Amino acid sequence: MRKFPDEFLWGAATSAYQVEGGNVLSDWWRIERMPGAPLERSGDAVDHYHRYAEDMGLLAGAGLSAYRFSIEWARLEPDEGEFSRAELLHYRRMIDTALTLGLTPVVTLHHFTLPAWLAAQGGWRAPGSLDAFARYVAFVSEILVDVEWVCTINEPNIAALMAGAAEHAMGGEFDGTLPTPDLAFGEILAVAHARARTEVKARTQAKVGWTVAQQALVPVPGAEEKFAELSWAWEDFYLQTARGDDFIGTQSYTSQTVSEKGIVPHPAHPDNTLTGWAYRPDALGIAVRRAHEVTQGTPILVTENGIAIADDTRRIAYTRTALTHLADAIADGIDVRGYLHWSALDNYEWGHWGPTFGLIAVDRTTFERQPKPSLAWLGDVARTAGASLEVA
Repeated sequence: MRKFPDEFLWGAATSAYQVEGGNVLSDWWRIERMPGAPLERSGDAVDHYHRYAEDMGLLAGAGLSAYRFSIEWARLEPDEGEFSRAELLHYRRMIDTALTLGLTPVVTLHHFTLPAWLAAQGGWRAPGSLDAFARYVAFVSEILVDVEWVCTINEPNIAALMAGAAEHAMGGEFDGTLPTPDLAFGEILAVAHARARTEVKARTQAKVGWTVAQQALVPVPGAEEKFAELSWAWEDFYLQTARGDDFIGTQSYTSQTVSEKGIVPHPAHPDNTLTGWAYRPDALGIAVRRAHEVTQGTPILVTENGIAIADDTRRIAYTRTALTHLADAIADGIDVRGYLHWSALDNYEWGHWGPTFGLIAVDRTTFERQPKPSLAWLGDVARTAGASLEVA
């Protein structure tokens, strides 16, 4: 029987921009509205800003024990050096609500979006960006005194990829394929992470780490050199940066093969998800083992894992298999502290509303929440510490 540790965290995750709605001072709000941008707009999103207590209540009521959410920097610092205590206290109320419901809050300080004023200066490449981030983190830390888990930056490798894609697009060079993450950009974020960790550690007792989007790359025979090169650029640099952190957030959805020519795109297949990714629930086990190896044993928190699919029975099947691979890794001695499903809610997926990752469906006209069977199923897994995984 597969059993998870007694103190294992079971939960779900969101990011502020994707669920709150009305983040008009963030750079992504402007990006959505760029002339010719082929993006759907976030608008009110799913109004989590006002309905967070209801959403957390659904998670806790199902039997989950943790909720990962992010703080929107642009709300707290709407203009350079101008901080909003009202917004700070909004996020403190979210923390209090989670704690009251018995949910361990896992707070992310930066989940892709920047204040528009910083983006206008050049974003992370702006001369003052590191000082600005450290200043923001110091301000936020006031409400983190009893928060146990803090993620400084979400998926810095994908942030580096997105920066490269945007720069190629503005230069008229972007052909629709994703570039390899820009390592120079990643190095900036590594410094930002270190400075944020210092600020949080100086003011709280929280465990501090960052999260990495792991590709679960697998080489074909003869492609080991290319595999090593791409693994470094895509994730190993970011994993290595986490050596000595309190934890590393592993985020995994699918796996890809590496040939001598590079990463092999997912071929069309009936099982592919709504994002076009291959159906690979084994990816989580691959990712966790890679994170353990590269970080040299840094404790792991699975901060995202899920599937964009309309058929919830397939979501359950995917998650069941992913968790069996995770349990096997734990049985092999890998230190994993929790599993946070992506996502708590069907939400805005960075320019698109089509991909549905949520355990909870949302009517975007009425904002009515409708828990899916997968939420109750994951709650049963949590309550039984994984024993119910054996019941098909």
